[in-house]
Amino acid sequence: MHRGGCNSQASQRSGSLCTMSVSGLSPPRPLGSVSGLLQVASLLGLVLLLLKAAQLYLRRQWLLKAFQEFPCPPSHWLYGHSQELRNDQGLQDLLKRVEKFPCASPRWLGGTSVQLLVYDPDYMKVILGRSDPKSLGIYKFMAPWIGYGLLLLNGQTWFQHRRMLTPAFHYDILKPYVGLMADSVRVMLDKWEELINQDSHLDIFGHISLMTLDTIMKCAFSHQGSIQTDRNSQSYTHAVEDLNNRFYVRLRNVFYHSDIIYRLTREGSWNHRACKLAHQHTEQVIKLRKAQLRKEGELEKVRKKRHLDFLDILLFARMENGSSLSDKDLRAEVDTFMFEGHDTTASGISWILYALAMHPEHQQKCREEIQGLLGDGTSISWDHLDQMPYTTMCIKEALRLYPPVPGIGRELSKPITFPDGRSLPRGIMVMLSFYALHHNPKVWPNPEVFDPFRFAPGSSQHSHAFLPFSGGSRNCIGKQFAMNELKVAVALTLLRFELAPDPSRVAVPVPRIVLKSKNGIHLHLRKLL
Repeated sequence: MHRGGCNSQASQRSGSLCTMSVSGLSPPRPLGSVSGLLQVASLLGLVLLLLKAAQLYLRRQWLLKAFQEFPCPPSHWLYGHSQELRNDQGLQDLLKRVEKFPCASPRWLGGTSVQLLVYDPDYMKVILGRSDPKSLGIYKFMAPWIGYGLLLLNGQTWFQHRRMLTPAFHYDILKPYVGLMADSVRVMLDKWEELINQDSHLDIFGHISLMTLDTIMKCAFSHQGSIQTDRNSQSYTHAVEDLNNRFYVRLRNVFYHSDIIYRLTREGSWNHRACKLAHQHTEQVIKLRKAQLRKEGELEKVRKKRHLDFLDILLFARMENGSSLSDKDLRAEVDTFMFEGHDTTASGISWILYALAMHPEHQQKCREEIQGLLGDGTSISWDHLDQMPYTTMCIKEALRLYPPVPGIGRELSKPITFPDGRSLPRGIMVMLSFYALHHNPKVWPNPEVFDPFRFAPGSSQHSHAFLPFSGGSRNCIGKQFAMNELKVAVALTLLRFELAPDPSRVAVPVPRIVLKSKNGIHLHLRKLL
């Protein structure tokens, strides 16, 4: 029995040792499994990386072949021509291309991203005569701000919205707007009179931006009263200025093209805040108009109108399938037109006044023409706008030198062949550079010279040589509205002030969504007796 006990104890010790042995050997198994999994994951990662590298290589080879007929300046295999976008010499670099490479040239944004820069009227005519969609690779960065309204929409939805909104720009609607435009301009000019009592020097862009916002609010959104002293309105124009700049910053930084990365950056955070400010303004406009329309008298007055204003068209809209415009689509159209209707016009007016300040002889001829037509300018009407030919010539020449929208993008939905025989496959991004077109010496001799007689009655030019409002079926829906506002603002300003440049602050054009000046647009103003 004792022996059995010993054997039993030995057996227990042996079992204990076995257990210890097993338990001692067990842990390495999961470690080995983890190590194996890591090896498999690393191998898969390497394979995916190689596949992606092969995909990018094949993509680059395809692009090089597609653009083999289009020479361009030397580019870095990874960064492309991105240095042209990273400084404020972009427009100068662009004009060098125009002189060296006929019609068009590729601009590489990276190793596998490229766009064809176009600055020839024949090329423009071919592209604008097609129905290629907006290049979402560029325009998608604007979507968080203005949504998918008329500017960003494509296809049948764009066509439906365009047809729905076209009546808002009927001449019967535009006629009474001239008086509203004049009221807004006079409020701005009164402010200028007060300011130049302290100092004759003024950066005009901010003031003009508020004035054009005031105008669009009255004309298109049925706003009552002036908003040029309203701080909330100023916060909206500041937000738009901020969004303009941040769009360009994002465009030229390839890492910011990723939505996920961009949202995590400080730049993305500031962009989100600016979008929120802009949306607060437009949402308030919609809310206010809806409240007005709930009043029976206002609703009946609107129903009796032959043509509805812009916002009322949107609020009463019924799509072809019988459904109302969704709140999202409604705000997108309001955001789009609120921006397009004031910022592009502000750019146009600012640069026109700058051009006239730089050329006092033309400024004086315009003033004499306007004085002969309007006298002291106490009233200006629709009929007056076609009776200022010299002023109109100067306005058009300033728009040639300083187009409010410097360029637009398209993505080829099918292959294209240009008049000179060169061609491109579908899927290529095309950037129509209106700034380069307007400064192309083959289209406009001595393009940097301010010469209004280029637009004298009877002068001939290519149908697509002058495109301040784009062209084709997707031209600016509000071009007549904008042109009327330009004439009213220029006429009333020249009757009140003599404009001169500030030689210490020469304006430096920089390409944004809208053409801006790097250092503001500074003028000396002298009140006329």
